[in-house]
Amino acid sequence: MERVTNVPESLAPRGPAWASIATQPADPAQANDYDSFAEAYSAETENNILNAYYARPAIIALAGDVADRRILDAGCGSGPLSAALRDRGAVVTGVDSSAGMLALARRRLGDDAALHVVDLSDRLPFDDGAFDDVVASLVLHYLEDWGPTLAEMRRVLRPGGRLIASMQHPFVDYMIQDPRPDYFATTSYSAEWTFNGQSFPMTFWRRPLHAMTDAFTAAGFRLAVISEPQPDPAARELFPDDFHALSTKLSFLFFVVQVPPSAAGSDD
Repeated sequence: MERVTNVPESLAPRGPAWASIATQPADPAQANDYDSFAEAYSAETENNILNAYYARPAIIALAGDVADRRILDAGCGSGPLSAALRDRGAVVTGVDSSAGMLALARRRLGDDAALHVVDLSDRLPFDDGAFDDVVASLVLHYLEDWGPTLAEMRRVLRPGGRLIASMQHPFVDYMIQDPRPDYFATTSYSAEWTFNGQSFPMTFWRRPLHAMTDAFTAAGFRLAVISEPQPDPAARELFPDDFHALSTKLSFLFFVVQVPPSAAGSDD
């Protein structure tokens, strides 16, 4: 989440110190290059409030009992969510477009972990119905067009399977842009992430809430849950100031959507 500089403090979502709104659009050829800052990003997000005490616990809570469930971690990064799901008994496969992040995931999960370099804009290298669940934590907001990606996620899910996804809240992304975009349009914006004194350009895609739900239903999913969760209570003592901000301001948005149980052999 990016730091806000153009809205009143009472409304501004609180973001990490290493993120800021870019003053110029990012070069598409250089943006979102996780390989260039994989180690630093993994270290920064390992135990911070936004990832370790908010984003990941919320996904885990929405997933519920995952023992023996086959789960695809789409955009697994360095593997902290995969590890948490595996510790709860899931059989986890991870994919990410960054080979650098996957190298860190393999270090965490072991040489026998099922990890694949995959761009989520492309076809997934798995059979139809291969998974019980797909988790996509903070990844869809990098994609301009959700259609092909959601279609592939639905394909690799069994009938009754779930997609559990989180993304930057569209209301927050609308607030942080100056000038304000057309809320009803799908628009991109740039940010800069700074690690060890070096800045890295990032590009995100914001779409209105109805476009998100429309994309899920167009891909054949049924909406089960929309969640705006609270941070893990354990963060209250560890990060008192950040805990209050995260508990009272918008940050991420979470969905659980399901493949209809009768979806086998049908696109209905």
